[in-house]
Amino acid sequence: MADLDDLRSRWLRALLAARDDDSCAPNPHRYADALLRRWQEPQRRYHTVEHLAAVLDHIDVLQEYADDPDAVRLAAWFHDAVYLPERSTNEERSARLAERALPEAGVSQARTAEVARLVRLTVTHDPADDDRDGQVLCDADLAILAAPPSAYAAYTAEVREEYHFVPNDAFREGRSGILRQLLGLPRLFRTPYGQEHWEATARYNLSAELEMLST
Repeated sequence: MADLDDLRSRWLRALLAARDDDSCAPNPHRYADALLRRWQEPQRRYHTVEHLAAVLDHIDVLQEYADDPDAVRLAAWFHDAVYLPERSTNEERSARLAERALPEAGVSQARTAEVARLVRLTVTHDPADDDRDGQVLCDADLAILAAPPSAYAAYTAEVREEYHFVPNDAFREGRSGILRQLLGLPRLFRTPYGQEHWEATARYNLSAELEMLST
């Protein structure tokens, strides 16, 4: 189980670093608690506080490649804040949540817009070549693809649990399509670190899962 107190501290550091004006901003802890309640909703199996903590850990590893690492961290907090597996609008609703909450929390409109843009980017995980913040967030979010075999197997099982309402044949078809799409990308990871340390393992994991789904 992720350390919730540690996550609250990490939220506080990112928000305070991103704020332009503390004079009228509400207590930042209320936002952490509200977000953490979302990340602990019962329909989640993979997109949980453990995933949030892992993405934040990966951003710490990749932060040297970001132009605004604190905006990337805030985007991580919001990127799956709204998550209902049966809906396709989660990223958009999560971005709108950030657009409502962050200005109230003391973050400028410009930085809020950047956070919301990054959240929306997780629909495709396809940042532009000059989008350093987008590359860091997308690499951090996809880093699970390069997990060791046991952790990758746990991830795929948790994803299946989240989509328990989808019949087996339909799930296998849909998941296989996603895997083929990912494997067809020239690069899964855009940062130099991700390409060096994660790319080969991720492609191995994806290929092995696709083979298993095809048998």
